[in-house]
Amino acid sequence: MEQLEHKSFIYHWLEHYFHHEVVPDHLIMAVFVAVLLAGFAIWFRGRISVENPGKLQLVLEAIVRVLQDLLVANIGTKGRPFLGLVGTLGLYILVCNLIGLVPYFSSPTTSLNMTLGCALVAFLYYNYQGIRAHGAAKYFKHFLGPLPVLAPLMLPIEIISHFSRIVSLSLRLFGNIFGEELVIAALGMMVAFLVPVPMMLFGVFGGVLQAFVFIMLTMVYLGGAVASEEH
Repeated sequence: MEQLEHKSFIYHWLEHYFHHEVVPDHLIMAVFVAVLLAGFAIWFRGRISVENPGKLQLVLEAIVRVLQDLLVANIGTKGRPFLGLVGTLGLYILVCNLIGLVPYFSSPTTSLNMTLGCALVAFLYYNYQGIRAHGAAKYFKHFLGPLPVLAPLMLPIEIISHFSRIVSLSLRLFGNIFGEELVIAALGMMVAFLVPVPMMLFGVFGGVLQAFVFIMLTMVYLGGAVASEEH
């Protein structure tokens, strides 16, 4: 497995310059993607036009509308304010997934530490929004179940259920992206250059799909946390 693992050129440059590993490669690439997206946002902000929107603006506006519709479908009209977190998380994971397909780069989401961090962000955010919507006492009360007599049984079940979401989100994303990169690297070592291309195209589809699944589950968890009905 170590022979199939590839590092980004930034990691190799830092390792050569300092003569030892400075920081893990997935952390380098995670920061790089964040800086890349921040730079793109600053560049694109100056090109937004109401009267004459460009093609890129139209595409991004369409994506925003789709996300808004998904938030309303999963949460209701109160879901629109969550667009910032859900959209940013989805875009960040998407770029992290796909950047490993670019030569001399690696996907930070091939590290479980990275995917665990994204899962913790989603977990903390939906619980925070649940507490904000209902108050801490009322929010955590639903962990006890509908009847007081069931509380000793329901409380550990609810706690395990919520923490298992962290495991599910992180392992699903990590496993799929790591597996795709491993297969592409193996094909690149065994066969000619053009043969792994179809697998790379599948990697693009998989990267988009995994980012979509991650934010869809985040929306579902948000919907359950801020739901107004009694538990």
